[in-house]
Amino acid sequence: MTKNNTSTFNKLRARFPFLTFQSYTFRKENGNIFIKFLFNLSDIYQFEPQIEIPERRFFDQKHTSNEELETFIFQIGMIELISYWKCACPSNVIIKPFHLNEEQILWWKNLYFNGLGEFFYLNGIETERNSFMNIVSESDRVFTKSELKLKEKVLVPIGGGKDSIVSLELLKSNNMNLIPLIVNPREATTKSAELAGYTPEDCIIILRSIDPVLIRLNDEGFLNGHTPFSALLAFITAFAAILTGSKHIALSNESSANEATVANTNINHQYSKSLEFESDFRQYSQSYLHGELNYFSLLRPLNELQIGSIFSRNNLYFKTFKSCNVGSKSDIWCCNCPKCLFTFLMLSPFLSTQIMNQIFGRSIPDNEKLIPVLKELRGLSDTKPFECVGTVEEVEASIQYLLSNHPDLTHSKLFNGISVYSKNADSNMKILLTNFDENHFLLPNFEKIVKLALYVE
Repeated sequence: MTKNNTSTFNKLRARFPFLTFQSYTFRKENGNIFIKFLFNLSDIYQFEPQIEIPERRFFDQKHTSNEELETFIFQIGMIELISYWKCACPSNVIIKPFHLNEEQILWWKNLYFNGLGEFFYLNGIETERNSFMNIVSESDRVFTKSELKLKEKVLVPIGGGKDSIVSLELLKSNNMNLIPLIVNPREATTKSAELAGYTPEDCIIILRSIDPVLIRLNDEGFLNGHTPFSALLAFITAFAAILTGSKHIALSNESSANEATVANTNINHQYSKSLEFESDFRQYSQSYLHGELNYFSLLRPLNELQIGSIFSRNNLYFKTFKSCNVGSKSDIWCCNCPKCLFTFLMLSPFLSTQIMNQIFGRSIPDNEKLIPVLKELRGLSDTKPFECVGTVEEVEASIQYLLSNHPDLTHSKLFNGISVYSKNADSNMKILLTNFDENHFLLPNFEKIVKLALYVE
């Protein structure tokens, strides 16, 4: 539900005219890496978000200088800054640790503006790209591209849901040299890695903490909302790539992530998972960070139904994977949110009712609380859910396929009143399951892996 926070926005900008990226500290202790950033909100509040990375045997620190690492750490600070900027939306952002040229400033402004599209929309804030903030770079210190020799290793971020599991399994089964990466481990992420054959010591673990001052300010009525976490993940994985000498970073973002959350706008909850951001980040990292760093999404050619189909062959993970944000802290499916319903719709065409009930712990079609959520997923509301869900076409194809092949579902609380209007439900599903989106950045060897998985009968 949108709010009208325009008055709050204007008052906060007047009260807090600037946010400064003051500095960062970086130290190594027994092989562990500790990073702390210092942000200053108009000399009234200070924020000190922190990141800790435990030592791993595969860190290649002998060939990596502190100067190279600090270049990447600074970028992480730039993206962390978004979470603290949005609480008061100051007009000026002052950057002190490194110099940013005009092209880099424009790149960061574009990321902030697009990455906060949902934040602006849900807070009822009308602003535009050129005037929403001004970035001032006060340092003469220029960061330079790393020339570290990278190896044919692949970093795979693990989120605990079906998508990253599919990437992990596809790459592992093709004998790729993998290093899983987990941010703030929880049971679903560590279990996913463990079932794939990786202990916590085999994974890069990122322990990220938000400054409690920001949480307090949000409780006191400062502005709050969605930030582009996957953009933060991009810079964290780039840093991890330098730590490990890895050439490839394989994300698990699908073609469906490109669809806008609010129809006929550029507002997309999944902006930092979109092809647009992927392209922008590749350009930025290869221009300014490392010329050979290959950041890409392995699943970009696929839609959500195809990913559901591939995941359904991996029953080892059925009991442990979780995609529900509401239940993430307890590692459960809440069974009342868009993510739970969408995951059900993407897997139901490929798994039995009994297995689906075992996964969720209840019958999703019998939950009438999900009726308004289904309406949003079908594109029958002003917006899609502000969650990482797929396209209206995928949802409708799944519903029609399910109702055509399981007529009893037409009498369920969730699907009651929905007509089977497509006589070609099976053929429509087949078309979606055999599609291959050519708009991707996969090298030929990675593309071959995805195509082989797609056409397995």
